[in-house]
Amino acid sequence: MDNKQEKPQTPETVKPEDGIKAENINNLREQMLLEIQQLEFTAIELNLYLDTHPDDQQALNLYNSVVPQLRQCIEAYEQRFGPLFHFGMSTSRQPWQWICSPWPWDL
Repeated sequence: MDNKQEKPQTPETVKPEDGIKAENINNLREQMLLEIQQLEFTAIELNLYLDTHPDDQQALNLYNSVVPQLRQCIEAYEQRFGPLFHFGMSTSRQPWQWICSPWPWDL
């Protein structure tokens, strides 16, 4: 395991050479979380709809396009800010990332 991996970005860890103002980190984090929440809502609603309408090809196509977008957004968020999920849903860099930055519900 590589011990030189970067810590998640927080306002406290941003350096001037990062090209990002510390006050913009929380704004970016909130924007990314909002996009994840919107995609999760869409995926859940489509999942529930497909439970009762399994032959609706249009809904299935939409679901199948939303899920990869959701995965990509989650991965991008976790690369930048650390894990969103616990208990086997997300991997971690060294040191254990779950405790290194604010939890999503603390924002």
